[in-house]
Amino acid sequence: MILDIITHPNDILRAENKQISSEMLKTDDFKQLILNMAETMHKRDGIGLAAPQIGKNIQICVVNTENGDLVLINPKIKKKGFGTDIEEEGCLSIPGVYGTVKRAKKISVNAIDPDGNKINFIAKGLFARVIQHEVDHLNGILFIDKVLQITKGDILK
Repeated sequence: MILDIITHPNDILRAENKQISSEMLKTDDFKQLILNMAETMHKRDGIGLAAPQIGKNIQICVVNTENGDLVLINPKIKKKGFGTDIEEEGCLSIPGVYGTVKRAKKISVNAIDPDGNKINFIAKGLFARVIQHEVDHLNGILFIDKVLQITKGDILK
């Protein structure tokens, strides 16, 4: 099922997002939420989607990778490399707006997968950028909070 995308400005995008418990992972509703988030991301031509963007203030995001969808539950960026680059970003929750954002080129990530297993990995390049963008969403931060220059569109405050 395609879910509605919450757009800026909306308090849901700035709210605190709750950690997901191991009990919640086992529910059919949660499993369906993951499927719905992935489907929504693809249908909206996104490369990442965080739960606040669909009105759920919980710690989950989905990232489109070359190897399929990656579901990150309670993700944490444990370490950022020293190297950074500045690239253009957009966001499904801020339609029509794009801008340049400085992000780490390489990050170390800890999370839980949908089966409840701990996962740890290194992400580089665009993959790292997307994860940083989505984890920011889980912390109530939007890319426009970090934008260096708007390249297209207008930000509504």
